[in-house]
Amino acid sequence: MSVVPATVDHMGFPSSEHVDVPAYLARLGLEHEPPSLDALFRLHAAHVERVPYEDLEVQLGRVTSLDPAVSFGRIAAGRGGYCYHLNGAFSALLRALGYQVTRHPGGVQGHGEAAGIHLNHLALTVTGLPEAPEVGWLLDVGLGDGIHQPLPLREGEYKQGPLVFRIRPSEITPGGWRFDHDPQGSFVGMDFAPETAVMADFAEKHVELSTSATSGFVRTLVLQRRDAEGVDSLRALTLSGLPGGKTVLESPAEWWTAIEDVFGVARGGFTGEEQDRLWRQTVAQHERHTAGGSEALPSA
Repeated sequence: MSVVPATVDHMGFPSSEHVDVPAYLARLGLEHEPPSLDALFRLHAAHVERVPYEDLEVQLGRVTSLDPAVSFGRIAAGRGGYCYHLNGAFSALLRALGYQVTRHPGGVQGHGEAAGIHLNHLALTVTGLPEAPEVGWLLDVGLGDGIHQPLPLREGEYKQGPLVFRIRPSEITPGGWRFDHDPQGSFVGMDFAPETAVMADFAEKHVELSTSATSGFVRTLVLQRRDAEGVDSLRALTLSGLPGGKTVLESPAEWWTAIEDVFGVARGGFTGEEQDRLWRQTVAQHERHTAGGSEALPSA
């Protein structure tokens, strides 16, 4: 069964969000099916497995559109993005498929940072599923090494592969929720408020994350992909697995092969000059990060 491009018009979804559902589902390798808990789990797992968290556009000096329809098209064509793009487009897909999905203002807490609704993250919840209409679910395809499948908004610990997460009421935003990452993860946690967000709420922060010299996305090239068994990450030249070890990719051919084979981003989508530029920048980043004899990289 196929569906036609749809329009969504509430819960933070303006009527301009036209989405090509068949193209997106083809990228995820899934068929259309009516809303259900099992279908939602399949959609979420396929998204984090097939659509990488990546900052290649930022590395090329481009501030991308926050319009979910634009992100939708880029993802359907084989690329990824970070939370605003991934959760923005995924929520538009879910809404078009008939799910009750809401966008929320959120804040990711990096190591050494204070928790807060910093608007550096777009969070998603789904409610009203036929099997459990009273249960809310946290979805997030934009956390990089975060969840593989949705988590119920019930306080508790949840194990997915090698990672253990905790869900609890937020201590900083009344009525909100807190996601505590596994200590092995790239950040400490994420809080989100109960209010509905619109994409314009994130515009100023998006420009900062895309252009500021202090932004992790500007400082370090990053790609991440989650599956049921763990996480693959590329930061500058260092390819790592969780569980698993680290490998430094020492040639452009080896580096681009990893980007294509592990993260599914084709080098053919970049001009020769762009490919060379990305390689030169990541070499410089690697040299800067390892200058003190350590391979520790900042979290993006």
